Amino acid sequence: MGPADVEAVWRIESARIVSALTRFTGDFGLAEDAAQEAVAEALVAWPLDPPANPAGWLRATARRRAIDAIRRRAALQDRYALLAADPEPEEEADPDRIDDDVLALMFTSCHPVLSPEARVALTLRVVGGLTSEEIARAFLVPVPTVQARITRGKKTIAAAGVPFELPPPEQRRERLGGVLSVLYVIFTEGSTATSGDRLLRPDVAYEAIRLTRTLAALLPDEPEVHGLLALCELTAARFPARTGADGSPILLEDQDRRRWDFSAIHRGLAALAKASARGLGPYGLQAAIAATHATAASVEATDWDRIVVLYEALGRVAPSPVVELNRAVAVAMAAGPADGLAIVDELVATDRLPGSHLVPTVRGELLTRLGRRREARAELELAARLCTNERERSVLLRKVSALD
Repeated sequence: MGPADVEAVWRIESARIVSALTRFTGDFGLAEDAAQEAVAEALVAWPLDPPANPAGWLRATARRRAIDAIRRRAALQDRYALLAADPEPEEEADPDRIDDDVLALMFTSCHPVLSPEARVALTLRVVGGLTSEEIARAFLVPVPTVQARITRGKKTIAAAGVPFELPPPEQRRERLGGVLSVLYVIFTEGSTATSGDRLLRPDVAYEAIRLTRTLAALLPDEPEVHGLLALCELTAARFPARTGADGSPILLEDQDRRRWDFSAIHRGLAALAKASARGLGPYGLQAAIAATHATAASVEATDWDRIVVLYEALGRVAPSPVVELNRAVAVAMAAGPADGLAIVDELVATDRLPGSHLVPTVRGELLTRLGRRREARAELELAARLCTNERERSVLLRKVSALD
């Protein structure tokens, strides 16, 4: 068994191992360190002596490393004695508790005492099982930066005395929103990279989907969890058609819809049905918009009036300038570019998305459709200067050239 086998087992088992160790030791940082030591040991041991039960080997080794660490802490001798007296991990005898532990691990990794960057890094590391190198590649930051975020995050949790437990019922819905926002950030970075030379980072997006599926299984009665899952599945369904063979972006109107992942669409629609049972929240409304696109035969056949209504509803429950900009695009498709441009001009007048390439991109498109080519060129040139994703910038520059 080689490094790839160790990685595969760790990716699947990491959340269970770290969460169980955290419950036993009461120390989130120690648990994560012990689990990482077990992985390092597996990389050396497994090629020479492959274990019959790889997951059990990792659990037992991580547990031994945790006990060793506790033994070295004189102030925790009593806890060590308690652990040493219990030779078998409790999670193997209590599978329902494992689910609670994994859920508690998600809430801990996304705790509001942490910075947004630390929440993302810790979630991918301790729940998703990604290495610091993988996280750094995903977000195009140096590996030491990721390592520092993880270290600071663990120290912050320890210093704040964050308990390893599910939030009390009166806090759970609010805290769940924080967990969902972290998963959403991870997915959106994978579905449209903010910088770099790739439009998509599917491995990052699919990791977010995997974690959201886990959350949906643990919280089956939370509609917004299913809403986020639906949004991710329906958006990822378009991945196969969103880029050409050379990685260049393909706009929605030019995509070969036969290449869309119809299994993902089916899963997304099923998740949306669960989300709809109790009324749609912000993620559910975005999923409903994605579903309208996913079930249309073409851009022209898309029910743009429905999309406008959905964006209006989204703007009421989760107002933001990005929602308003997307509503402008939908209005332009449903009623004409002049109506859409009026909404965009209001965003410009109030400076609600300063420094973003999105506003001049949309404004340039609408001005092009209205035949105002000189103004459109200026907007698209501005958008290209502001855009930090090289693939998106190349599309904008091609549009500028077409206006010559």
